[in-house]
Amino acid sequence: VQLVESGGGSVQPNGSLTLSCTASGYRFRTLCATWFRQVPGKKREGIATIDVDGSTRYAYSAKGRFTISRDTNKNTLYLKMNNLRPEDTGMYICASDPMGSVPDWGSHCLSPTTWFNDQGQGTQVTVSS
Repeated sequence: VQLVESGGGSVQPNGSLTLSCTASGYRFRTLCATWFRQVPGKKREGIATIDVDGSTRYAYSAKGRFTISRDTNKNTLYLKMNNLRPEDTGMYICASDPMGSVPDWGSHCLSPTTWFNDQGQGTQVTVSS
């Protein structure tokens, strides 16, 4: 399985971007698929996650501004980001097929310590004026 992210770039504050994560031979039918943000020197942060039934969970920083979605026919995961802020800058990585499970799937899938069997290389997002 290969996950390839795209759609990153440089944008001014309050701008928008839509990230895509395309999977080869995969339909995102595992427990969840998650977008993480990685900033050098910091632990990666779970931004948004979607489960097999389409339920979503977001980090507090992303609520109301970001939307995660999935098109299983296209084997693609999306993250639409509006009203971007400088603190949203980072490498955005999609991940799928997490190890383990807990009753609160959202916390599990957003946790920086959860191991995912599949993840991509990331796409860089830079927000600055």
